[in-house]
Amino acid sequence: KWVQHIAIKVDSLEALEAAKASIESHGIDVIGPTNHGIFKSIYFFDPNGHRVELACPDAEEEAKLKRLDAVKWEMLEEWSRTKKAPRHADWMHAKEFGKEGA
Repeated sequence: KWVQHIAIKVDSLEALEAAKASIESHGIDVIGPTNHGIFKSIYFFDPNGHRVELACPDAEEEAKLKRLDAVKWEMLEEWSRTKKAPRHADWMHAKEFGKEGA
């Protein structure tokens, strides 16, 4: 099953938390913040049923962002061809930065 959503970057964790509080104050269920290692995000459905993600970068993860930037086009090509999560960023889910995933 495909998970389609719109992702929007916010400037800080404080902005993300304020957005979550505001959205929930309107009776909308919000998931998160979810820690993705290099950023945190919240998820919710807009009134038209679109899944929306608001995400903020982790200020201390610049090295990880640069590492991802170096393989972004290869990841996109692999995902476009296989429709499966690319393995280029498995390290992002490892317990230690720099440790390659299986």
